Amino acid sequence: MTDLADSDYVIEAKAITKSFAGVPALRGVDFRVRRGEVHALLGQNGAGKSTLVKILNGVHRAGSYGGTIMLSGQPVSFASPAEARASGVGYVPQEIEVLEQLSVAENVFAGHIGLGEGVIINRRRIEERTRAILDDLGLDLDPKAIVASLTSAQRHLVMIARALALKPRVLMLDEPTASLSGTEVDALFGVLRRLRAQGVTMIYITHRLPEVLAVCDSATVLRDGQVAAELTRAEFDEERFIFSMSGQRLQKLFPAHDAPLAARPVLVVENLSVAGRAGAIYGARDVSFSVAAGEIVGLAGLLGSGRSEILHGIYGREPAEGRILVDGEPIAIRSPRDARDAGIALLTEDRKRDGLLFNLPVSANITIGNLGPFASRGMVRGERERSAVRDAMRQLNVKAPSPQASVAHLSGGNQQKLLFARVLMRAPKVLLLDEPTKGVDAATRHEIYRLVVELADKGVALVIVASELDEVIGLCDRCLTIADGRVVDEFRRGEGGEDRVLRAVAAAQAESVRAAS
Repeated sequence: MTDLADSDYVIEAKAITKSFAGVPALRGVDFRVRRGEVHALLGQNGAGKSTLVKILNGVHRAGSYGGTIMLSGQPVSFASPAEARASGVGYVPQEIEVLEQLSVAENVFAGHIGLGEGVIINRRRIEERTRAILDDLGLDLDPKAIVASLTSAQRHLVMIARALALKPRVLMLDEPTASLSGTEVDALFGVLRRLRAQGVTMIYITHRLPEVLAVCDSATVLRDGQVAAELTRAEFDEERFIFSMSGQRLQKLFPAHDAPLAARPVLVVENLSVAGRAGAIYGARDVSFSVAAGEIVGLAGLLGSGRSEILHGIYGREPAEGRILVDGEPIAIRSPRDARDAGIALLTEDRKRDGLLFNLPVSANITIGNLGPFASRGMVRGERERSAVRDAMRQLNVKAPSPQASVAHLSGGNQQKLLFARVLMRAPKVLLLDEPTKGVDAATRHEIYRLVVELADKGVALVIVASELDEVIGLCDRCLTIADGRVVDEFRRGEGGEDRVLRAVAAAQAESVRAAS
């Protein structure tokens, strides 16, 4: 390749290798991104995407991996993310990382506004500079607004503005739509297209193939730590992506499931009300529904509609009023322990914040809270616990070097499987799933769908919240549409689609406006 051709690439990774505890994560990866394009980085969980991104971002410092990183044709060595930023590599993580009690402008320039002894912050100047960045993005945000008052989508856009404040040569976006609704995704795509028109080079890390087809110019697919495919826009094809990621043709439809007719109700919720939490627009108000043994019920709606609050109220994570019955018996649920004792389990939405324990190994993350069956006279019997952990990992196909491996080194999909293993160890009667496929790849997503159907076939009653409406509609036997914290519509599989949900939400919102006027 000539120097002229090399200069077309803003960032390159050549022959990158990286191992953890002797297990290869990257095996001779070549990755390159042309100037001014949106380049997708794809692969199943465990394919090596996160490891490559951490190398490009300086999290894995130079010397801890093999190979070379090039910026605009020049070799670079990053000892930290700060050095990567200073060299022109911007990064927007999947998790929202903002300072909620500071303003938009203070968040945009956090870390590089010259804070130091004897230095006075010129607030007017950073607000003016923030306004210029927001205008370039086409965003109507007030630089003086406190970030705690913003929606999740707006906070993510603030993070993008923060990364752009340093005028990066390349901007990496890690699962940028993971917490956004459909309309918010469309708004984000508008921002990305505007950035591309301005010549900004972007790396778009995602599991969602429709987004790649909608906004990306080229793509690299990783599989088992190696490059499986490099594709131009003209070569984009969903089936080809799936085959490159998995090495096999995947079934794209949801597994077949028929809810048993006239099955007994396992969970009954009557007039449940939950106060809105900090950052939530609505709680839940007078929600009533039931779930039969072997039935999958979905809560469909937009972000902030109160879907998660309903699950938290049932599980005792949030104070709630109303009546909850399990197997016909009223249950007083004042805490998650009461819910667990009644046979109710919850898979949390945010596995990193309130799901996994990163200071404990894989085995402890599965058995934490479930040690009773492995104890005798108050002492945990190690062999019993180890045997149960091995069984759980095998049943859920958890890929980890060993039960003692660090959770932090697992892929997102395998981390999600650990949470499933933990909640299923108690053999719950009712399983509440909050965004069960968030941040996982296509293959793991299909594994989770299959697991959900298998649990239903065994008689478990399941309630699912998912931001992707096609997932709720395609997987569930019955859907409840939630808007403003209330159930505004209900339909069974085959009786409606995304348009029915959105029409019901719009009608409910219009009614709320009329009632308030």
